[in-house]
Amino acid sequence: MLSTEIAAPPARLAACLADLTTLHRHICPRQVLGVRIGLYAGELLGVELPRDDKRLLVFVETDGCFADSVSVATGCWLGHRTMRLIDHGKSAATVVDRRTADAIRVWADPAARVRAAEYAPDAPDRWHAMRDGYRVMPVTELLRAARVTVDLDLEALVSRNGRRVVCDGCGEDVINDRGVARDGVTLCRDCAGTPYFRVISRL
Repeated sequence: MLSTEIAAPPARLAACLADLTTLHRHICPRQVLGVRIGLYAGELLGVELPRDDKRLLVFVETDGCFADSVSVATGCWLGHRTMRLIDHGKSAATVVDRRTADAIRVWADPAARVRAAEYAPDAPDRWHAMRDGYRVMPVTELLRAARVTVDLDLEALVSRNGRRVVCDGCGEDVINDRGVARDGVTLCRDCAGTPYFRVISRL
């Protein structure tokens, strides 16, 4: 029989959620998931968190508050070039230890959405039940994990900070080894044929 009281979250989880309030006005279920996913990945890798170095590389599978919560837990940020977005629309993250090449993917168990209510019986609605239940649920009921390999060239992905060339097509700067060599010229990825935008007019 489960307790009808919500136990205080562990100190590290509580500290991460407190840090998140400086980024977001309120704490939501997805943020709690992100923190717990990040912390669990660190535990499985045997790595102290949060990091203030470049040892870990994190791939998050959705953006928004989830990505911020994984960042707060792990210390890996898009701005530090230790996080990448692989937008598959999933509350999941893969954490790679670049020192050992070990990688752990952690994701939310879909059944936890319903199961959370058992851990927050006094919650006024399902949203609050998930938020509060996720804080205290045993990790074995909340998350799933797997050891994985990442089929990307991590060294090329991280590259060397500050490497700069000028695109022979558009004349714009290209940094971090993202230029494409073709037929004796260097192009940005847009000019090389993989743009995400189309110019209507120059201003």
